[in-house]
Amino acid sequence: MTIAVDFDGTIVEHRYPRIGEEIPFAVETLKLLQQEKHRLILWSVREGELLEEAVEWCRARGLEFYAANKDYPEEERDHQGFSRKLKADLFIDDRNVGGIPDWGIIYEMIKEKKTFADIYSQQREENSSQKKKRKWLPF
Repeated sequence: MTIAVDFDGTIVEHRYPRIGEEIPFAVETLKLLQQEKHRLILWSVREGELLEEAVEWCRARGLEFYAANKDYPEEERDHQGFSRKLKADLFIDDRNVGGIPDWGIIYEMIKEKKTFADIYSQQREENSSQKKKRKWLPF
């Protein structure tokens, strides 16, 4: 699967144009997805030096993207049919409706091929079942 991943607000806290602190488990989760043969593309509003800073920040933590702001490494803006819109199967971005879930949920959604609604329903069922199992102590 090709996965486009935003940088500011998704991998790191939003401090643009500076680089914020890493969001817990973001880099580890992305590296795990790469190990499972997913192709990751860094998809960011950053360009030029700011984009290179983000790429280097990730590289310093062992996270190498297939491409940054393009579909494949060799793609150039003047190529026939170039489009700024990526051909990705999935986008991970803090600007989606409802914000970004934690990286554990993101990983579960991808690994188990579940939607956020599936995860939410499952958690509600688990919470409901735990409430029913509680036994109150007599004191």
